[in-house]
Amino acid sequence: MDQSLLQFVITAFVMLIVVVNPVAVAPVFVSVTSGMRRLERKRVLNRALLTAFGVALFFLFAGRVLLSYLGVTTHAFAVSGGVLLFLLALPTLFGQKSTTQSPGGEGQETTDEDVAVFPMALPLLAGPGTLATVLVLATQAGSDMLRLSAIAIMLACVYLISWPILYASDRLITLMGESKVGILTRVFGIILAALAVQYVFNGITGYYDSLINR
Repeated sequence: MDQSLLQFVITAFVMLIVVVNPVAVAPVFVSVTSGMRRLERKRVLNRALLTAFGVALFFLFAGRVLLSYLGVTTHAFAVSGGVLLFLLALPTLFGQKSTTQSPGGEGQETTDEDVAVFPMALPLLAGPGTLATVLVLATQAGSDMLRLSAIAIMLACVYLISWPILYASDRLITLMGESKVGILTRVFGIILAALAVQYVFNGITGYYDSLINR
């Protein structure tokens, strides 16, 4: 594996694990699955992760085609994706709960399947930030199937890592305490904000270079 590909793979993994942030999702999973037996929780978790992975894969391989059809350049998407990721990072940095991280209204009856798809898969595990990150990485990979495959593998790794974290989320929160979970979430938010700003810079400089080279 050449150095540039290795760097791309590492960057992709860091961005995806930060934006999915299973530690921050853990309290919501505990909330929406409260009262369920272990087997039911496992079924909800499996369905949620598979659904999220499927949606992310669709955006990975079909997202660039959609952008091309709409006439959106990769530079424009890099800027817009970076801005979106930065806005999503802000509530995390200031300890605010995103509106996408609500388990639903009080008294709302949902089935296991409903909970697995919403809010767990969408918008928590494959929310706007995750899908924007996948599209940004896909535009960077271009038509390089090796890099696209690497993104898919990193997605699978992130969701596989998320499984034990979420399955043991009640124990994790008890062990760490809400304060430590909050600190870790803020650290993830700082990393995500920095990566978002870098993508905005890359989009602007890329567009500027394309104008010069015309």
